[in-house]
Amino acid sequence: MRLIPTLAALALALGACSSGGLDGSSGAANAKSATAAPTVHAVSGLPVIDLTVRSGAKTHAFRVEVAASQEEQAKGLMFRTEMGADEGMIFPEATPRRPSFWMKNTVIPLDIIFIAPNGRILNIANALPYDLTPVPSEGIAGAVLELNGGRAAQLGIKPGDKVSWKLPKAR
Repeated sequence: MRLIPTLAALALALGACSSGGLDGSSGAANAKSATAAPTVHAVSGLPVIDLTVRSGAKTHAFRVEVAASQEEQAKGLMFRTEMGADEGMIFPEATPRRPSFWMKNTVIPLDIIFIAPNGRILNIANALPYDLTPVPSEGIAGAVLELNGGRAAQLGIKPGDKVSWKLPKAR
C-alpha cells in the first residue's frame, strides 16, 4: 500500500522538476510568456510597443500605445484616469509637421514630448487636465509622446535626448 503513494509522489516530484512543459517548450519560455506584456492595450485596444529614451548614459524603457489613425490621435488619452509610471502613448506623424496638442477631456496631467524626425526630443510641455490652451511643438515633429505629468523631469529626460521605437506592422 505504501508503494503506490510513494510512486505517485516520485512521479509528481519528477514532473515538477521537468524543464519541458506539456507543449514541449522549456519552463523558462513558459515563465517568459506568462509574464510578457500584452501587445494590445486592455482599455484602448491600441497596439502596445517598446520605446526607449536615451538620456546621457541612461536608457529609460517604456511600453506605449500607438495612436496611428486620425481617430485614435483625436481621442488620445481622453477620459483615462490612470496610466502606469512607464507607460505612455505615441502619436506618429505620417508627414512630419509642427503639431499642437491640448487637453480637452484629458483627466490626468501629461508631459507632451515633441520628437523630431531624427528621433531627438525638440521640447517637452507640461500639460494640465482639461486645459484647452494649445501646446505647440518648437519645430517639425515626426512623433509626439505622452507620459504621465512630471515623469520626464523625474527621469531627467530633456530636449536633445534620443527616442527610439519600432512601429507595429499595419493593422
